[in-house]
Amino acid sequence: MSATALNPELPAPAKTGLPPAVRRAISVIIVLLAMCGLWEGYKAIGEVTGNKIPFTEIPLPIRSTDNSMPHVWRMAATLFEPARRGGEEILLVILLRNALFTWREALVGFVIGSLIGFMLGVLFVHSSLLERGLMPYVVASQTVPLLAIAPMVVIWGSRLGWPAWASVTVISAYLTFFPVTINTLRGLTSPEATALELMRSYAASRWEVLWKLRVPAALPYIFTALKISATTSVIGAIVGELPSGIPDGLGRSLLTFAQYFSTGPEQLFAAVFISALLGIVFFGLVAFIERLVIPPSRRLE
Repeated sequence: MSATALNPELPAPAKTGLPPAVRRAISVIIVLLAMCGLWEGYKAIGEVTGNKIPFTEIPLPIRSTDNSMPHVWRMAATLFEPARRGGEEILLVILLRNALFTWREALVGFVIGSLIGFMLGVLFVHSSLLERGLMPYVVASQTVPLLAIAPMVVIWGSRLGWPAWASVTVISAYLTFFPVTINTLRGLTSPEATALELMRSYAASRWEVLWKLRVPAALPYIFTALKISATTSVIGAIVGELPSGIPDGLGRSLLTFAQYFSTGPEQLFAAVFISALLGIVFFGLVAFIERLVIPPSRRLE
């Protein structure tokens, strides 16, 4: 038996080790370094074997030349070079400005899609008839390729006189509402039957049961969906910018740099990196709000 158990007044031994946030940061750095090592290792193998799988005559699936796979340090250096020959602005400034523009579109779509998803979840939990009738269409909406939906939304929006960014937010909301609908419905139905019976025994109305029991119980599920939707809203905004003709935004940057991939692939990879970083930052922002709203014991990890 330990000394702490024999004498409860003794303080418990302090926990050793790094804080969870520091451990997560170290894990991210290790994974990032490992990916960079794999990238450079692949290039090194290709240079030694003449772009063939070692000890065979089978060609590598991707050529390891600098025109296909530039060095990691070359891609990083490109961010701090002028985007155009003779220009003054470095590529990082341009991409960050475009990322902010895309994030605004994604944020509006994220809010609209989340509200629609939440309202559908509330509607379905109070009407099984509507759930059975509408849920198949909600699921089917996500089976249509986004590349087919985006041009149609842009064309319809232009005929209605919408600004181009409004059509992009609709596409972003389209990807956002589905996970929020599913998880809201799952969360609103999570309270135990005894808790619902207790609320009814106090003559609580449906509105009171919803906001005092169902919604607090559903918050962990809703935030899980919101974290997923944060990244999908960015994807929707980028894809929506491609057919919309918007001169700003990451979608336009990706499309422009893709045209010069054969001569300067570094800029395209830099734009892809900033796009991924935008999704990660948006995800982290929602996760931070979740930590402020939901105690650790109730989070869905």
